[in-house]
Order: sequence, then C-alpha cells, then structure tokens
Amino acid sequence: MSSETLARWQFGITTVYHFLFVPITLAMSFLVAIFQTMWVRSGNENHLRLTKFYGKLFLINFAMGVVTGIVQEFQFGMNWSDYSRFVGDIFGAPLALEALLAFFLESTFLGLWIFGWDRLPKKVHLATIWLAAIGTNISAIFILAANSWMQNPVGWQFNAASNRAELNDFGAVLFNPVFLVTFPHQITAAWMTSGALVAAVAGWHLWRLGRAAARPEAIAHEEREEKAWRTALKIGAVSMLIGSLGVLVSGDLQGKVMTDVQPMKMAAAEALYETEQPADFSLFTIGSLDGSQEVFAIKIPRLLSFLAHNNFTGEVQGINPLNTQYQAQYTPQLEKVYGPEIAKRMTTYAPNIPITYWTFRIMMGLGFLGIAIGLWCLFQARRSQLPTSQVWRWGMIVFPFAPLFANSFGWIFTEMGRQPWVVFGVMPTAAGVSPGVSPAMVLFSMIGFTLVYGALAVVEVGLFVKYIKLGLPEVSEPKVLDDEDAPLSFAY
Repeated sequence: MSSETLARWQFGITTVYHFLFVPITLAMSFLVAIFQTMWVRSGNENHLRLTKFYGKLFLINFAMGVVTGIVQEFQFGMNWSDYSRFVGDIFGAPLALEALLAFFLESTFLGLWIFGWDRLPKKVHLATIWLAAIGTNISAIFILAANSWMQNPVGWQFNAASNRAELNDFGAVLFNPVFLVTFPHQITAAWMTSGALVAAVAGWHLWRLGRAAARPEAIAHEEREEKAWRTALKIGAVSMLIGSLGVLVSGDLQGKVMTDVQPMKMAAAEALYETEQPADFSLFTIGSLDGSQEVFAIKIPRLLSFLAHNNFTGEVQGINPLNTQYQAQYTPQLEKVYGPEIAKRMTTYAPNIPITYWTFRIMMGLGFLGIAIGLWCLFQARRSQLPTSQVWRWGMIVFPFAPLFANSFGWIFTEMGRQPWVVFGVMPTAAGVSPGVSPAMVLFSMIGFTLVYGALAVVEVGLFVKYIKLGLPEVSEPKVLDDEDAPLSFAY
C-alpha cells in the first residue's frame, strides 16, 4: 500500500474510535447536570445517587475521549504535513480556539466538580457541572467548524507567493451553511446516544429487579431502587426521543445544503449515476461489485427530490455528468497548484460508491431502530409491572449501540463522501500526505495505535461493565468542610 492509503486507514481507525466517545460526552454531561439539578431542587436522595452513578460513567468516557483525541492532532504533523502547511492558517484557527477556550473551560470546571463535593456550596458546585457541559459543547462548535470548512471552504484566499491558503473571514467559517446544519445534527445525535445509554442501563436494572426473587428483608431497598431507575428510564427515553426529532429535522436540512455545496456526495449517497428529475430514493439496492449497475432495488418514488430540494419534482444531478463537469472545472487548477502528477491521479471525482451508499442507509436504519426502542422504553416506564422477559434484556443491550453506531456510520459517510478531496474543490487527498513518510513508517505507527486502542477498549468496557453492575451507590449529604488544610477528596 502507498503512504496515502495507509495514512487514510490510520486516520480513519483513530477517528472512528475517538468518535465513539464524543457523542456520549456531549450530552451525558448535561444529563448528569440535570440529575444534580433535580437533587439540589428536591433534596431527593435518589437523584443524588443517579448523579453519582451516571457521573462516574461520564468521567470514564470523558477520560478515554481526551486520551484518544490527542492522537488526532498528532497525525496532522506526522502523516498530513502538506495539508497542514497549505491550510494551517485556516484549519488551525478553530482548533486553537477549541483548546484555549473550550478545553480549558471544561477541564477546569470538571476538576472543580470532581473535587468540590465537600469544598463548594451546593449551588456553586452545581454550576461547575453546567459550565463543564457548556465547555464540552463549545469544543464541538470549533471542531465541527473546522471540519465543515473542509466540506465547504469559505472565508479564504490563495496566496500565490507563499503557495498557501490564508484565512480572510473567520466569521464566514463560523457561519458556514454546512456548519449551521452540522452542529445541531451532531448535538441532537449526541442526545440520542446519551439518552439511550441512560435509559438502557436503567432498563437493564429494572429487568434485574423484576427477575430477582422478592426477599422480605429487601423489599424496601428494591422499591427505592425501582423508583430511581424508573426516573432514569423516563429521562433517558425522553431525551433520546427529543434528540431523534432534532436529528430528523436537522438531517433533512443537511441533505439540502449538501445538494447545494457537494452535489457529488448526494449523488453518491443514492448511487445515482445519471441525472434524474424527479429522483427516487432506494431503501435497498443490489448492484454490481463496483456499484455502477443496479440489479434489484426497492425505491420510494420522488423522495430523493424532496430530500434534495424540498419538493417532489426537483432535479438531482448524477455521478457521471458531475464527474465530467469536475474534470473540466478542477483539473486545470490542480495542474497549476499541485503539478501534473497529482492531476493525473484524479481519474475520477466520485467517492467510493458502495461505502457512501450503505453507510448512509445503515446510519438511518440504526437511528430508526433506536427510536423504536426508545418508544418501547417510554411505554414500559408508564407501566407498574417490572419487565422480566429476555427480549427486554437484549433490547436494553442493543439500545445504546444503535444510535452510537449510527453516529459512527454517519461520520464515515461524511468523510468518505468528500473523497477524493481532503478540502473539497481545493486540495486532493493525495496532495496532503507528508512527502517524507514511508509506507513502513505509517504502517508501524498504525499498528501501534491499533494495539494501544485495543487495550484501551478493554479497559473502557471493563470499567463500564463493572460500575454498571454495581448499580446505584449509597450516598450521604455532602457537607462543606470548614478546615482549609483538609486534603481534597476524590468523590468517585
């Protein structure tokens, strides 16, 4: 394999792995803050127990997300130095703000939250988790703004003297139409994922209570447990369903923006080779191995036109005419900026069609599966009888993975659909690779990262399973210490 192919594999592996933690962190921080707010307002001990329990899961996830996220920025210098040199002035600006503003905000107040249970007044301590949650989501703003610029580069100019792209309008980057639909789509998808996790854990514990033999001495304890888990089940299911509504609305808007700025990605999502008006949407297609010919398909008439243009008669451009258009539009520019060798490698301007087609559908299918289980949870939460069936148990195990993997497949679709560009219409992926890095060097680092990430996965899953099985902790009312010399205590 070439250095480019291996570098893409490495970045894909590390990014998809890191992104497993991102949606949980974004919304779980707010859900923990909501549980703590309920405790501060009501004084109900169960709300404090839920805060401590889900706070522990949040901290495990947050720590793993930070560790795996650091590797992402290393790769810009390791394997993608030409990319960093060419667009560093633009791409580096939101990343710098993410570190200076968001990361320090969330890490500072998260530290105060962890160590401040017996040091800060109750309401001040509550404010720290809210500020940490806000900081986490501000971080998403700058990261998604940087990625949206790669999808739709705005607010920049080319400096011929330095042969670099330079930022001339940071406001345009922050108000990029791709970012304006991507941010709410990602945040609401995060609420789907975190809500599903909260509800699934609560549902599993309710199933455990339902299956347990009733012991006279444990009835009061189990009643208290049931009330707490029912509260978590309701809040998790409602959060998941509200998030799913936001995903549906923002996803519809995202499809229309994608049609305007990246019509090739929209065509690839449908494997639409020729322009159609109106255009149908296929739920399921069997085609040739390269995806160029359709053998069998189940289609919804005119739906693709609606997704692209908000009407049922709009024209959707196909892969073949777009490829011809891009050849005439971009090839001369690539020869001028990057030389004939890079231009010759751009034999097609279409992404990998089977991957974009199926990741788009897997994303939607898993999302709708999560919605169905969320509705089931909400129905169960209204019943007085505890669940006891194995179907419920396995439903709770599947529940959090459906929106979580939907996030991952959506991210794969977003990034693979941009290919063969690392910055759409500006820089081919082949031109961004570090020139002095050999395939052996990339392969060595990729194997190393994969092994380390595998070990971290074992640690992450082990910790999650351990603390989920332990259930709700016993708690006492935190008391603010008067002794300033008393050592800080770690609340978890």
